[in-house]
Amino acid sequence: MPSIKISSKVEQAEWRALQELAKESHQSISGLLTEAIRDYVKRRRLRPAVMDHLEDSMRENDDLGRRLAR
Repeated sequence: MPSIKISSKVEQAEWRALQELAKESHQSISGLLTEAIRDYVKRRRLRPAVMDHLEDSMRENDDLGRRLAR
């Protein structure tokens, strides 16, 4: 897939953390940003009905979840 060049501003601390992560994981910053954007878009596109169902299920099974966590 063709790539495009983007320009944006980010907080300096987050940029440094991203640089460190890229170095530690032997990945490029471009690759990490592409992965982060893909994950963000995927999460934001979840249908509201699916999220509502998940929240309802978690509420209904709260006691069970607490017991399993112990």
